Amino acid sequence: MRERLRRALSIAAVAVLCAGGLLAQSRKPEDLAPGKILVTSRQSADPLFAQSVILLVRYEDSGALGLMLNTPTEIHISEALAPLKGAKKSPDYVYLGGPVEPEGVLALLRVPGQTDANLTHVARRTYLASNRKVLEDALSEGKRSGELRVYLGYCGWTAEQLREEVRRGAWYIFDPSDDIVFDPKPGSLWNRMIERTELQMASLRSAARR
Repeated sequence: MRERLRRALSIAAVAVLCAGGLLAQSRKPEDLAPGKILVTSRQSADPLFAQSVILLVRYEDSGALGLMLNTPTEIHISEALAPLKGAKKSPDYVYLGGPVEPEGVLALLRVPGQTDANLTHVARRTYLASNRKVLEDALSEGKRSGELRVYLGYCGWTAEQLREEVRRGAWYIFDPSDDIVFDPKPGSLWNRMIERTELQMASLRSAARR
């Protein structure tokens, strides 16, 4: 009885740690949804997605669309989007959103609520912008990388293709987080998230053995 109680308390302590200090994480296809964040495992076999952190901005029966959060380029917004009103004001870089249609432009905005019909709510305070005027307004207002990220290209799957990749263990699924989407150090984001995942899994395994 005492041993069972000790094990139950250990598992409960890990659950509190995960809830308070770590993001919820899953490897179940049924947990895929808009706003979820995908993190590749260390054993990812696809070089296109190695060490990637991806925000799912759309997830429907017809397919899934995501944006890589941790691949800033060395190209400034002022250079890549020079024809757009307000672009010259921005000192920030554009991001590589993914390998599909790299000439296309999408943006993520962090706003307190829905203010424009041309914005698509993704999760929490994160919205997807694909409209030129919305992007020009954001640039003209001087929004910086903590509120605005611009992406060239995107990641695309059929819904079943992505579910199958999750079944094979290619992705960890994290709950929505504005702070991750607009993380100030995107270059180290994958390393930090995979270390959190490994810590969480190791803690759970250790608690289960007690």
